[in-house]
Amino acid sequence: MTDDIVGIDLGTTNSLIGVMEAGFPILLADANGARLTPSVVHFPETGEPVVGAAASRMRARQPQSTVYSAKRLIGLRGEDLPPEHTPADYRVVRQTGQPLRIQIRDRQYAPEEISTLVLKKLKADAEAALERTVARAVITVPAYFNDAQRNATKAAGEAAGFTVERIINEPTAAALAYGLDKLEAKSKIAVYDLGGGTFDISILELDNGVFQVLATSGDTHLGGDDVDEALVAECGLLIADWQKRELVIEAKHRLSTEMSVRIDVPFVEGKNLTYELTRDALEKIARPIIQRTRTHCLRALTDSKLAAADLDEVILVGGMTRMPLVRQLVADLFGREPNISQNPDEAVALGATIQAGILSGALRDVVLLDVTPLSLGIETFGGLMNVIIPRNSTIPVKAGEMFTTAVNQQRAMKIKVLQGEREMAADNWTLGEFELEFQPAPKGIARVGVQFEIDANGILQVLARDTKTGAEKVVALTSAVDASDEAVEAMIADSLEHAFEDMSERVWTETRLKSEEMLAAVEQALQLAGKRLTAAERDRIEQGANEVRRAIQTHETPRLKAANAALNDATQVLAALIVEQAMKEAATTASQATMPKMR
Repeated sequence: MTDDIVGIDLGTTNSLIGVMEAGFPILLADANGARLTPSVVHFPETGEPVVGAAASRMRARQPQSTVYSAKRLIGLRGEDLPPEHTPADYRVVRQTGQPLRIQIRDRQYAPEEISTLVLKKLKADAEAALERTVARAVITVPAYFNDAQRNATKAAGEAAGFTVERIINEPTAAALAYGLDKLEAKSKIAVYDLGGGTFDISILELDNGVFQVLATSGDTHLGGDDVDEALVAECGLLIADWQKRELVIEAKHRLSTEMSVRIDVPFVEGKNLTYELTRDALEKIARPIIQRTRTHCLRALTDSKLAAADLDEVILVGGMTRMPLVRQLVADLFGREPNISQNPDEAVALGATIQAGILSGALRDVVLLDVTPLSLGIETFGGLMNVIIPRNSTIPVKAGEMFTTAVNQQRAMKIKVLQGEREMAADNWTLGEFELEFQPAPKGIARVGVQFEIDANGILQVLARDTKTGAEKVVALTSAVDASDEAVEAMIADSLEHAFEDMSERVWTETRLKSEEMLAAVEQALQLAGKRLTAAERDRIEQGANEVRRAIQTHETPRLKAANAALNDATQVLAALIVEQAMKEAATTASQATMPKMR
């Protein structure tokens, strides 16, 4: 049998793979019986790369040639990685406008190449366990991964030999693992996912077997790695760095169930060294890092238009949620004890495997609906952002709108695709741009339909079509904004902080565009029928037009609106004359059309 679809949790710290067997999701172990595969790759001076647990042991001894947390780098460019998030042990090559590269001796690797090596090991382990080939996969990503990060993950899967059937959000997969499809209809669930390198919070609604993500937030540079670094720096053991890291991280894990641990290091400078680490000391170090998840949780609740009391379940995912401090923060924040019935390290992989079963037909009663985390649209005349797909729209989704020209005899329309939450195009991110050519025509005559389609993997395709000729262009945006999650969060924060100014600027721009159209129309109308006006009528119109021009220079919306209204009133007689003249011309044309023609 070769039609298996495996589910894969490609994690920052550890990765897992599973398959549906006899209707049950089974996580597969390697030759040593371990289901967790460390997402670590070591490059020896000679021979093939080492992946997994063996590579993780080399991380402490040969850090400069051992790559970990590559997931934090995938899909990013040089300017997207803040210095404080650059791995300390191995070299990351950063060039503005270029994808990040990892330097190992005299060779550079893309982060997705590291992920490919991890996925190849998972594939080999699965095939050895099943004794058959596996070539199709569902792979999970953080809910806040942007288009470039999702594409890079998919590319890694394909390079590893998989046909990637679906890229799904980790919190959504986790909800399946907890069996939440068995809850009552219209249940609302929060999924708090704090792993080794990333954090996600998603609010989902279950309605008759359909999981819909109502809102999501997160940080792709927040996780257990940050606690580890802070703990290692704080402990100050007088031993080698690699030894310190291994011992301290082991102690951190033990403190999830113990109140204090003693670290014994034999034969340091001729004597034994003992260091005691307490849970209180650990929590003092970790608390500022864990508290950073609070803002994301509150934002997700706000976006979903729910209060914490409206939730039916809060579930925990990710190894860091074993920490009592994390569980207490979640309980305090949501006003209820979280559901800890599943192994937090394995929940995402189980969910991915269940989703694989849905796609393969092994399970038929559950549907997953994810959302896009930022609004998508195009730039319109005047530099405005015209939203076509709003933030938190359920995907897959398709939406479109009709646009026209703003300039006479325009021969082409530039389609500039934007992502973001600001009112003005310049404040949002440009995903790409292209031109659609058409026959020149008076302004407002040409009609161009623009359609956005986001597939189940969260990847955007844009279509533009001239409705007169049928000419069209279709552009797949395989590289959206290569930005760190901090930039995504900053976009949302800026949209809230500048909401009033942004809306004021939008209203001003729309009013100014209306003024400019009105001035052009009045000038044209005066040329056609101005001679039939009285001197007083013409003087009133010209005064009104001058006031509009002066008001445009002030950037004062109320004054410009008042000037527009006054000019509109002043041109009523002129407008009536234009209509009268047009009716006479139409009548003359009709009379000539019915007149007998001479031979």
